[in-house]
Amino acid sequence: MQFKLTSEFLDILKENINTKNSDQTYDLIKDLHPADIAEILGELTSEEATFLYLLLDGEKAADVLTAMEDDDREHLLNRLSTDELARHITDNLDSDDAADMLMELPEAKQDEILNKISNTEQASDIVDLLGYDENSAGGLMAKELIKVNENWDMMKCIREMRKQAEIVDELYYVYVVDDDNFLKGTVSLKRLIISRSNAKIKNILNADVISVRTDTKSDEVANIMEKYDLVSLPVVDQIGRLVGRITIDDVVDVIKEEAEKDYQLISGITVDIEPRDNALMHTRARLPWLLIGLFGGILGAQVISLFEENLKINPSIALFFPLIAAMGGNVGVQSSSIVVQGIAANIIDLQSMSKKLLKEMLVALFNGSILSVLIFCYNLIFTDSFVLTITVSVALLTVIMFASIFGTFVPLVLHRFKIDPALATGPFITTVNDVMGIFIYLGIGRLFYSILQM
Repeated sequence: MQFKLTSEFLDILKENINTKNSDQTYDLIKDLHPADIAEILGELTSEEATFLYLLLDGEKAADVLTAMEDDDREHLLNRLSTDELARHITDNLDSDDAADMLMELPEAKQDEILNKISNTEQASDIVDLLGYDENSAGGLMAKELIKVNENWDMMKCIREMRKQAEIVDELYYVYVVDDDNFLKGTVSLKRLIISRSNAKIKNILNADVISVRTDTKSDEVANIMEKYDLVSLPVVDQIGRLVGRITIDDVVDVIKEEAEKDYQLISGITVDIEPRDNALMHTRARLPWLLIGLFGGILGAQVISLFEENLKINPSIALFFPLIAAMGGNVGVQSSSIVVQGIAANIIDLQSMSKKLLKEMLVALFNGSILSVLIFCYNLIFTDSFVLTITVSVALLTVIMFASIFGTFVPLVLHRFKIDPALATGPFITTVNDVMGIFIYLGIGRLFYSILQM
């Protein structure tokens, strides 16, 4: 049954926590899913969360930690002793999750926890993982996996798999290596079941295996697993030896983090922030793009001042400033968002730049023509100036064309120079298109009015 956190439940829970009633508190949460308990911990103070967490047993406590939000988990980890952390983190978590937890702690505390781990092999695995960049395949992978030697027969293979399975929570693939631990392929459980007992593994393995190196970027790992519909991906070192595996749950976290980061960039937020962060953090994250918007507004005002004489001749031209600016900004954001999405999914690359630009030009021409005809008909009916009618229509088509090309070109250029193309969307595109849209509009207006006066 799905749990729903209510204020009544939270009040009862807090009352029991504040009175240090351990039995009643535990009874309230003992049957809940770890993700539900993680949600509850996020609503408690640090002291209350620590009291509640220490009531959990080892395996559930470990699962709760992995389900918590990053900030909530960091606060909790900093309140737990090294003995408690060594017991909860290292004894019940996979090596990758344990390494992720330790990375959130100061180095001195990491060393103290590692020294308290009785299982030397486990401690060694965690130390190895801590040495990798967290945004690489090495930082994502877990050491726990099932591997068999290509020279084993089926009987020995089954015996060894049973031993190894004790430390592996989920069995997706059985990896095949040679005597030097070089990855040779995979073998399916079906093949293991139906093969003869004296069959050699090398005769039944699937050599067509996709793998990544430890230094492969995490976003590239996510793209590979999505493209080939994989639930687990082996990781090899620089010379091809099997060192770990990445499972789909780790990749889901990467995709989520990338999506959140891109969404914040699109929204004009330059620093990773959470809803619970204080007002100063939110201000620091939002202010840079707002300053750019302010500068763009000042620049737009300067552009308008250049055409002051034209505005005196026909003030009604100013009525359509909001329309031109809004359409340019909207078209630019549409184009840039589609390009950013295509780059993220590896659908659009630098080789297809000219093709993509041509396509966006055609789309802009079609859309711009339709919208220009509509505004032409509107002005023809509701305004007395035919020059204004022509000016607005031609300017709208031109601005839409410019905004579409600009919104397509900028993300591709940023991607070329290894800058996150999501930076090109939102406030940046909108600000530039506002200024350029007004400049194009007034420039076309000056041209048409000059021709009429001749």
